[in-house]
Amino acid sequence: MEIIYQSWPWYVGGSAISVIMFLLIFSGKEFGFSENLRIIISMLGGGKYSKFFDIDWKQRLWNLTFLFGTLLGGWIAYTFMRSDEPMQLSASFLNTLDSWGLAQDVKPGELIPTSLINFSQLGSIAGMVIMILGGFFVGFGARYAGGCTSGHAISGLSNLQWPSLIAVIGFFIGGLFVSNILYPWLLNL
Repeated sequence: MEIIYQSWPWYVGGSAISVIMFLLIFSGKEFGFSENLRIIISMLGGGKYSKFFDIDWKQRLWNLTFLFGTLLGGWIAYTFMRSDEPMQLSASFLNTLDSWGLAQDVKPGELIPTSLINFSQLGSIAGMVIMILGGFFVGFGARYAGGCTSGHAISGLSNLQWPSLIAVIGFFIGGLFVSNILYPWLLNL
């Protein structure tokens, strides 16, 4: 059991993802996590209201197994495999938070500064932009780009899809812009 509780090397997870992607390619299936929302809405009759949801969802039910496996795996990890030791954060992450004036707000074992991400922050300009507008752009962007960041980076690139390469480059540029320019600017309002 000890091996299950330890962090595994990157190459174990990467190899497992590669094997699954090869199996999907050879079986003629494409995988995308954000596609599950479309499948569920189609199952509930969304095709009556929009052509986008008018799909043969029965042919895509296999994709929901990953969704349910993710939920089940998260529950198992949280319920049975949780560690009481605080999470170790990298020095560079703490330095970045310190440069934004937020290092003192990170409680031991947590990743998110409580003064930045909480319900009382929704009333501030920075809170509205980060939580509401940011959430909208993530959801809208994933749908507009035809998939989420991991879907394009893993599935799309493994299928050699040119739009996925463009999307992944855009995700990186956007992430660099937000973390190095937008966040510091918002936090100084």
